[in-house]
Amino acid sequence: MTKAEKVDFTIKTLREIYPSIPVPLDHKDPYTLLIAVLLSAQSTDVRVNKITPFLFERADNPYDMVKLSIDEIREIIKPVGLSPMKSKGIHGLSKMLIEKYDGVVPQEIELLEEFPAVGHKTASVVVSQAFGIPAFPVDTHIHRLMYRWGFTNGKNVVQTEKDAKRLFPKEIWNDLHLQIIWYGREYSPARGWNLDNDIITKTIGRKTVIDNYYNAKKTR
Repeated sequence: MTKAEKVDFTIKTLREIYPSIPVPLDHKDPYTLLIAVLLSAQSTDVRVNKITPFLFERADNPYDMVKLSIDEIREIIKPVGLSPMKSKGIHGLSKMLIEKYDGVVPQEIELLEEFPAVGHKTASVVVSQAFGIPAFPVDTHIHRLMYRWGFTNGKNVVQTEKDAKRLFPKEIWNDLHLQIIWYGREYSPARGWNLDNDIITKTIGRKTVIDNYYNAKKTR
């Protein structure tokens, strides 16, 4: 297959498997999505979705959030990990939202990246999923699959994002990045990977990745 044929195969297969794509993190508006994505750093969406109802019951907007102390926020979010940094970030970004934007989450990645504890990936998720603005957030699943499929050299997420944006049409970025996330979790995980179930990697994947997989199986 040519690179273009591999890209077309990937898009077609993902559309067939995921004709509708749920957003993994529970939220009701841009602010609650921003908080949920921040909490998901080095945690799981399942764990975050268990914690955010308790947090949002106390404060689901920046005005109520700043009424909580950093320690109060930290106590609620402890189960998701990195609670000292995340609680300061949540309180700090809520205060900044009120002071600079009248409590309204901005739609520009560059502005979101100015908030405490908000990096490029978090900002990209918010603009794509909350506002429908084309972006291609790269998480561990996308980074892993883009390498397995031979679409990037896998050296870092910055390069992976550039390669993804270059290969895939802009109008499908928002759906595609969610489709790849779900596919990575269900068919091409980092652990417990069964290549026989991973139709995309098995069809278009890097030869070295496939060879390493089967060689590892032989030594088990």
